[in-house]
Amino acid sequence: MSEGNTNIKNEILYRIYPIAGLVVALGLIVFGKAIYIWQVEGEEWRAQAKKEYVKYDTLEADRGNIFTDDGSLLATSLPYFELRMDLSPKVIGNKIFDKNVDSLAYCLANFVDNNYTQEEWADRLRYERQNQERYLLIKRNVTYAQLEAIKKFPIFNLGQYRGGLIIERKSKRLRPFRMLAHRTVGYVRPGIKPVGLEGKFDEVLTGRSGFQLKQKVAGNTWIPVNGISALEPESGKDIVTTIDINLQDITENALLQGLKKHQAHHGSAVVMEVETGAIKAIANIGKTEEGYWERYNYAVGSAVEPGSTFKLATMLALLEDGHVALDDTIDLELGKIVFEFPEESIEMVDASVHFLNETTVRKAFEISSNVGMAKMVTAAYGEKDNAKKFIERLKKLQLHLPIGIEIEGEGKPYIKEAFNREDQWSGITLPWMSIGYEVELTPLQILTFYNTIANNGRMMKPYLVSEVQDFGRTIERYKPTVLSRQLVSPKTVEAAQELLEGVVERGTAKSIRTGDYLIAGKTGTAQVDYRRFNRKRENLKYRASFVGYFPADNPKYSCIVMVEKPTENGVYGGEVAAPIFREIADKIYVSRVNDQLAVNKSNILKNNSSVLPGIEVGERGDMRNVLSYLKIPHKFETNNNWAVIDAKEDTIVFKRKNIKESVIPNVVGMGLRDAMYILENQGLQVQVNGIGKVTGQSILAGTESRGQTIELYLN
Repeated sequence: MSEGNTNIKNEILYRIYPIAGLVVALGLIVFGKAIYIWQVEGEEWRAQAKKEYVKYDTLEADRGNIFTDDGSLLATSLPYFELRMDLSPKVIGNKIFDKNVDSLAYCLANFVDNNYTQEEWADRLRYERQNQERYLLIKRNVTYAQLEAIKKFPIFNLGQYRGGLIIERKSKRLRPFRMLAHRTVGYVRPGIKPVGLEGKFDEVLTGRSGFQLKQKVAGNTWIPVNGISALEPESGKDIVTTIDINLQDITENALLQGLKKHQAHHGSAVVMEVETGAIKAIANIGKTEEGYWERYNYAVGSAVEPGSTFKLATMLALLEDGHVALDDTIDLELGKIVFEFPEESIEMVDASVHFLNETTVRKAFEISSNVGMAKMVTAAYGEKDNAKKFIERLKKLQLHLPIGIEIEGEGKPYIKEAFNREDQWSGITLPWMSIGYEVELTPLQILTFYNTIANNGRMMKPYLVSEVQDFGRTIERYKPTVLSRQLVSPKTVEAAQELLEGVVERGTAKSIRTGDYLIAGKTGTAQVDYRRFNRKRENLKYRASFVGYFPADNPKYSCIVMVEKPTENGVYGGEVAAPIFREIADKIYVSRVNDQLAVNKSNILKNNSSVLPGIEVGERGDMRNVLSYLKIPHKFETNNNWAVIDAKEDTIVFKRKNIKESVIPNVVGMGLRDAMYILENQGLQVQVNGIGKVTGQSILAGTESRGQTIELYLN
């Protein structure tokens, strides 16, 4: 080899050696890094890789139910399912797939989704299998019954691990009675403040979520791994409310019809059990663009100037402090008076014209005289610092305290502090407070106060939840709570009861007086934001209310009705709210199952020679045939198909029995055949307990007939 070639070769080698050395060095570095990662960082990177392809997904727990007092569902979670299919040959063998794909396609086309024909389903399944699809959507929103049928389809009947059916369980929150107690039941939604019982008892109802192991497959899709759950979800607990579904229905229907009649902005109505404070019905309805709906809990959350219903508090203060007696006399100034103060003078007038001068304190309250109340309060508490005594008395009546109802959002009561500048105390404050202005209370707070008088001075805390249950087993019980054992003296309670009965018997609510039972209560009419309007009393808007209890001689229920801004057919409490109260009270009074009387309340005719038939109410022709056969004297006062037997001295009289369409009748006293005929013709489903005549029915007479299931109790 020539010297020149040798030099060239050496030159090339000199260039190669550094490059080779560099490559070797880099290789050693890479190898060393690999060893380091394997030995030092290996666990971390393996965990990261696993995290990218395997994860735990949350399994939602079933939310607990919300029940009425008789077990009817106010809110429940209904399960539904999303079905998908893993078409991988690793899951479904080729032989199984080829043999059954057409049969599965037939089932899917005819029973699951007919948007695809059988041939289209078969082609789709084959195509997706070729593409290794492991998460093919079959159907969303599948019910449990549908799921059970689909699980029996060809291929699917082999189970998830051989049949590829992936079942993902979800749930929907449903309210079987829709608007009934809608706002009181409430809701929990992401990004929105929880509302009502759903919100207050969220932790109890929610339960505990579980976890499902999922694997990432092609298309960035996560599918369950072998159906393994690291932790099964634990269902939420149930809560049992004090709501009576039938009383709730009565209350909401009466309020809704009243709001429509008077074209009011909104209204609320609450029915409470006098002895316990249990809320049996609570309705809140407001006008929307789509019509009337329950959109806000006015009864709990809306603290407003109550108007004349506050006059009961004024009278209790005057009576308890010994300033007046019911038969004292007072000059009503013909219903008009001007209060003169250094800062202003203002005229006060009575709502209705009466032309009375001297009258009794009792009469002044019964006709709801503003002038009478204001004069008595200014005479008793107007001098020097006596106004503070009036405020102290109102506080002893606990009118300045929230009642602490279970649900969030209770409106804060407002009672001014005497001579407090921040409260804008002025000369007119005291007389205007006496008639229900410059104070604020919610409807439920007002009802609690009146319920105390019905309960002979014992103040009960209103409550909505009686129990927490776990699969029917009571794990926590909420008992009635006494807020005050004797709010005022028995003598004052008795006087207040007399006043409230007088309002209905002779005063502003005499239009709702009934001979069937006694009602006690007070009307209220307040000008909404009255200071905004000029002295000419133009463009006034009103708040009409009535609050009371029944039957007054043995109170069982107290009730308040408040209607905001009625615009038609009257604006005052006696003509707007009181009739709604009366409708609620009537239907509750006559239709309680345990107290319900047969429609024939007469004494059975005594007849030694014959035995009267067992049926006293029924189809006119059948009863006539029976009585004729037994030779019992009888006569008719009706041609109606349905009649009631009324026993007289020596004969039986058939009287008219009215059956109204779309209204559940009283069938107590009827034979089973007649009762079932009437109820089933109303579209009701009838369930029977016992034998004999009907002695009770589970749905109140007078309730709107909507295809419900009604139970009849026979004896």
